[in-house]
Amino acid sequence: MPQAALLIDAIKKGLRERGLTYARVAKGLGLSESSVKRVFSQENLSLNRLEQICELMDLEITELFDLTRAAEKRITELTEEQEQVLVSDPKVLLIAILAINHWTAGVMLEKYRFSESELVALLTRLDRLGIIDLLPGNRIKVRLAHNFSWRKGGPIQRFFESRVQEHFFKSSFLGPGELRITLQGALSARSNELLQQRMRKLAEEFDSLVGEDRSLDHSMRDGMTMVMAIRPWELALFTELRRVAAHPNPRSKAPG
Repeated sequence: MPQAALLIDAIKKGLRERGLTYARVAKGLGLSESSVKRVFSQENLSLNRLEQICELMDLEITELFDLTRAAEKRITELTEEQEQVLVSDPKVLLIAILAINHWTAGVMLEKYRFSESELVALLTRLDRLGIIDLLPGNRIKVRLAHNFSWRKGGPIQRFFESRVQEHFFKSSFLGPGELRITLQGALSARSNELLQQRMRKLAEEFDSLVGEDRSLDHSMRDGMTMVMAIRPWELALFTELRRVAAHPNPRSKAPG
């Protein structure tokens, strides 16, 4: 990833960790919120602007550069073997997901039935896997990059498909905080790609909001799962009613 992009990612991550929204940054810089978003999207920051943003984050520029260098070494995807270890033990998988979502060890102990020694043992396994660094005082440093994603078709995705997906979609999606939208229509390949791009943008927005809310107390946040999907598909009973196109027999002769 280019250095400028890594720097912008480090700034965004720092803002999220401090609960600083684009609106608050815009006010601090004397800009409109749209201007701040444009500066970040175009990766166009002057040294003066960079100093102003660092001041808002109470961060030295040198510290920001250190974070940028550290980001270069972060993991964007686990190996097949690493993911397999996670799905082989539900407790390891749970603690991994909590750690990736920046839960502290204290909150894990408060919310789940683990003894401190058991939790430390699980965190140690994640440390050995290279997913986190377990620091003194059971502090957790996640080693995954901001753009981290699970392996396509890997153990985690297969686990989701076999164990989670069916249960997730059994909901009527009528309760508080629930929404399901199902649409049907014919799209060209270009329109499909445009929608996929927007879905990725929405995923980035989800991640950004998670970061902004991270500074809130856990009692003010609920664990949320958002699934977006698009693919050529129709109900099997509709497929069964499709007319099978007749293939011309090259050996047959036209009547007459």
